[in-house]
Amino acid sequence: MWPVPSPKSVVRVFKRILETNWPVAILQTSADAQNVVFIGYSWVPTGLFIHNEFVPSLIGQTLRIENPLTGEELGTISAAGKEDIDKALADLIERDAQDLASLEAVDAGLLYTDSMETNIPQALGCLRYYAGWADKIDGKVLEMDGGIAYTHREPLGVCAAIIPWNAPLMITIWKLAPALATGNVLIIKSSEVSPLYAQRLAQLIKEAGIPAGVVNIVTGEGAGAGQAISEHMEVRKVAFTGSAIAGRKILEAASRTNLKKVSLELGGKGPSIVFDDCDLENALFWTRIGITANNGQVCAAGSRIYVQDTIYDRFVEAYQNAAANNPTVAGNPLDAATTKGPVVNCTQHQKILDYIRQGKKSGARLLFGGERLGKKGYFVQNTAFADVADDATIMREEIFGPVASIAKFFTEEEVITKANDSHYGLSAALFANDINRAHRVPKALDFGQVTLNAWAVLCPNVPFSGVNESGFGRDMGEDALEGWTTVKAVKYHILPRP
Repeated sequence: MWPVPSPKSVVRVFKRILETNWPVAILQTSADAQNVVFIGYSWVPTGLFIHNEFVPSLIGQTLRIENPLTGEELGTISAAGKEDIDKALADLIERDAQDLASLEAVDAGLLYTDSMETNIPQALGCLRYYAGWADKIDGKVLEMDGGIAYTHREPLGVCAAIIPWNAPLMITIWKLAPALATGNVLIIKSSEVSPLYAQRLAQLIKEAGIPAGVVNIVTGEGAGAGQAISEHMEVRKVAFTGSAIAGRKILEAASRTNLKKVSLELGGKGPSIVFDDCDLENALFWTRIGITANNGQVCAAGSRIYVQDTIYDRFVEAYQNAAANNPTVAGNPLDAATTKGPVVNCTQHQKILDYIRQGKKSGARLLFGGERLGKKGYFVQNTAFADVADDATIMREEIFGPVASIAKFFTEEEVITKANDSHYGLSAALFANDINRAHRVPKALDFGQVTLNAWAVLCPNVPFSGVNESGFGRDMGEDALEGWTTVKAVKYHILPRP
């Protein structure tokens, strides 16, 4: 087993602050264009990060990285195949925060300000939280007939994390921090859609002094690198965040091979429930944020908004006015004035627009939006429909875009039924001031997380994940440690006095 990094090394993260005004990303090439590209002010290696070195793919495969702002190519990086995964059997963040935020912006369309203000602080908090756990993972002493027993937690060994494209750095740290704190080694497969942050993170891992081989980072298509990880006989756990289709394939691969442990976070169709006793301005604020943050490309997005009949018309009018009075500024996600970046790529862009077309055909009332923005890049207007039927496609399926579906309800019992009428069960939000209702309703909602008078609050010490087809296993909190360890029981039979 590789040595476990000390808590101090786990929290050595990003202290150098670069210039505050970042330009549009400019692709340049070095003398050795096969090994590195230059994005903004940051050199990004293009190889796979294996045993603390950047190396080309053994199969010679590469991935084209696209800028969603323009649709132009940023560069190419190596793509892992089965042979690379076979070779790849191994923490940082504050100083180079601006580097990482910039790479997420040009790679995935994430607003630079959102990354700096939300995603990176979340990643830092998670690292520091689990650094505190590194020397506190212990077992129990138990009485038993004829003696005593004790348990202790042991690392699983070689583990893997398969990361999505929508909040890549933050979700990587959700896997990396507890994996290292519990003594495992980790293979990280970054998304082929937004891999650039991981190339920079790999440099920081080496600089932090993490022993060679403890963390390896590879990028590749799901059908290649992802499948190879899922099927590998030496991998003892796969932690995955992504689509339900891919999650099922990972679970199937685990069952066919070595029955490796699997944790899955597979998206959602989150309800936001607005009761008539709520603080209406607060509910308006959070229900808007809940579907427009990161262009709705959030697994916990509050895309189903249920409003009680007595305030329904007032809410819908105020929701429509709020959008009109707070117009978005679409543009370069690196620009601090931008409030709407592009969605991640052409495929996602077309998928969202297709759902909007279905919403228009369904008979729902279009409040605002409903079109693409501009002719260049992958921009979509913030969109909201009212009077949406329970069986409408936009109410049933995860869109992963800035599309809100608003519907009326009359009673508490009715809205609980509506909210639970979904295959998903990730995150729900409740807006109410009645303390009894605020206790009853969360218990009745079949979701892994319920927030009261806010949307999708994340804290390093509080577990996050879902139930039903949103998956199982937990990120963050003490509960996550269980997923990265196994419990060994030692039973000691006390011999009788001779």
